[in-house]
Amino acid sequence: MTLAAQIRTRIKKLPESKSFGYSDLGIAKEEYQSAAKVLERLQSKGVIKKISKGVFYKPEQTVFGELKPDYSEQLRPYLFENGKRIAYETGFSLYNRMGLTTQMAFRIKIASRSKRISINRGALKADAVKSYAEVTETNYELLGFLDAIKDIKRIPDCTVSKAVKIISSKIKNLNEKQIAELIKYAILYPPRVRALVGAILENQRIKANTDKLKESLNPLTKIKLGLKETDLNTIKNWNIE
Repeated sequence: MTLAAQIRTRIKKLPESKSFGYSDLGIAKEEYQSAAKVLERLQSKGVIKKISKGVFYKPEQTVFGELKPDYSEQLRPYLFENGKRIAYETGFSLYNRMGLTTQMAFRIKIASRSKRISINRGALKADAVKSYAEVTETNYELLGFLDAIKDIKRIPDCTVSKAVKIISSKIKNLNEKQIAELIKYAILYPPRVRALVGAILENQRIKANTDKLKESLNPLTKIKLGLKETDLNTIKNWNIE
């Protein structure tokens, strides 16, 4: 099968309005230049349309006109490589979706361990930050929780007390395996994250091995978050103030 035929076959199988990049088409990097010419011809025929450099979609026609990919679909090709998740959205835009703030971010942040991902394509703008762990499809949401805890004093329009309540409610819904993973990744974060995760889990009386979190903390270090025992009654056990 020629490269052109291979690309047409793969595109035919893709859903309409779903964004895709070169890696979604199973194209080797040494074939990108040839693939670009194939994709250019498909654009001229209206089979696909271009969102930004290297990112395309199949247009879907509705009674209201052409339906373009939504925000998450435009972002998706940057978060995956060869079908595997390598990055996730973090920062204030994520905290907005978590219900921690009403403010919207003009520029989003994309966290990845293996790649620096910055975007400046039309309305889609993102700054790269390094994640604390390798990103996978099963851990990126947990890393988002931990990012929110790390930034808990900097989240706009949200007190630390309110943020603790919201994050606690989300952690309460995690299963046993996810709790174990949360603790494993929390170890990689700054002391304030480890301490607050431990305090939240202890407060919820969740059966979890928080000993690793406590052992990783300096018993003489005070974690200053502006919390009271009425906010979280286990803070003293974790040297949180």
